[in-house]
Amino acid sequence: MSRSLKKGPYVDERLLKKIHALKVGDQKVINTWARQSSISPEMVGFRIGVHNGRQHISVLIVEDMVGHKLGEFAPTRKFLRHGGRMAREEASASAAKSAQPVKKEPAAKK
Repeated sequence: MSRSLKKGPYVDERLLKKIHALKVGDQKVINTWARQSSISPEMVGFRIGVHNGRQHISVLIVEDMVGHKLGEFAPTRKFLRHGGRMAREEASASAAKSAQPVKKEPAAKK
């Protein structure tokens, strides 16, 4: 469910204070735990460290991100791959295919 239009988007006040204290284009990373905060136009050009539960992921805010949430750009889970028998068979087949030497055809005699 989205937030009421009357209230407007939620932007963390402490984060905005930190952004206004810096100059545009400054490469300093602003660390935040406010993943639910919306990205506002004032944040464009700054680098924000968004916490994913374990560490801060550095995110450079660009114009296309305005209106999205900060948490969308710092995934909390690391996808390795799907397991199971089929995945093992595909991995072994691709490894065997890359290990086979390429046969050269003998030159045709005239």
